[in-house]
Amino acid sequence: MSFKNIPSYASVALLLATFACGNKNQQGMQGPPPVNVAVQTVSTGDAAYYDEYPAIVRALQEVELRPQVSGYITGIHFMEGQQVKKGQKLYSIDQQQSEANYSQALANLSVQEANLEKAKRDVDRYRELDKQDAIAKQQVDYAEATYEAAQKQVDAAKAAVRSVQTNVRYTSITAPFDGTIGISLVRLGAAVTPGQTILNTISSDNPIAVDITVDQQEIYRFSELLARKAAKNDSTFRLSFKGELYPYSGKISIIDRAVDPQTGTIKMRIEFPNPDHILRSGMSGTLLVQTTTSKAVIIPYKAVNEQLGEFYVYMADSAKATQVKVKLGKQVGRNIIIRDGLKEGDVIITEGIQSLREGTPINIGQPGGNAPQAAKK
Repeated sequence: MSFKNIPSYASVALLLATFACGNKNQQGMQGPPPVNVAVQTVSTGDAAYYDEYPAIVRALQEVELRPQVSGYITGIHFMEGQQVKKGQKLYSIDQQQSEANYSQALANLSVQEANLEKAKRDVDRYRELDKQDAIAKQQVDYAEATYEAAQKQVDAAKAAVRSVQTNVRYTSITAPFDGTIGISLVRLGAAVTPGQTILNTISSDNPIAVDITVDQQEIYRFSELLARKAAKNDSTFRLSFKGELYPYSGKISIIDRAVDPQTGTIKMRIEFPNPDHILRSGMSGTLLVQTTTSKAVIIPYKAVNEQLGEFYVYMADSAKATQVKVKLGKQVGRNIIIRDGLKEGDVIITEGIQSLREGTPINIGQPGGNAPQAAKK
């Protein structure tokens, strides 16, 4: 080998080393591989769903039964927790004292009527004598006054009889309306005081009411529902208890007279049929109010990504993923309504979003596992 060729070999080796390093640097500068994704074109359509409101079941009529006379409970004439009819006898209170007072009032009335009859005969006789100037005028005036007083005494005695008769009737307590009666708070022999002792509570239960509280901004919507004549099988209002749907639909009956200025809310009342007496006053559940939205932007819920309480979707922008912030509406099955952030015709990524970041390169495939294809640049 000639020493004259040594610089030439060194130059070639240096060039090869430089080329190799250049290839390594070029490979090191390449980004992550594209993510295989599936996409969907955003469309609009009609969506029907239920808004949910906390609800309390209320009786349309409910009253506490209290005695109006004093005495002892001598009879309980119903089965606790059962249905009762209007006018049905429920409790009896000892009548001995009331009956004694009634007899006394009748006797007093008889005495006053006798006094009235005597006063009438006296005044008639004195009037005849007065015509003949056979009696002093003072005696005639006295007889007239006695007769008028006797009339008033009779009126007072009749009023006393009516009052005692009322008390006698009050010794028997009856149901004021059809409904369900609760557990008795008194037992046989218990002493009761007028207006103070609570005997029981009775409430109507068919139909029955459900009360909700809504924001004042929804008054117009519920006013339209109130004015609308609902069809027989209208399912606008349904009732749910821990996911179990009540079998009957309801109808709105009352919107409260005013908005609460402290909370900006207003009360609504919806009536439900309750032929099987399943609903009981005081129950809590969820009122479902059906809503239909036209031209709503609806996408699969799986396409939504949450970050720090905000929601995003990824759009397929050329060969890269672009993150877009959206406002969510109501979930409808496996889909979600988008209130803001997307429009009809946008192309969103529905599969593979777990591996995406802003600007991540993508390969677009078809839902269902078809081989992905490179996005057109």
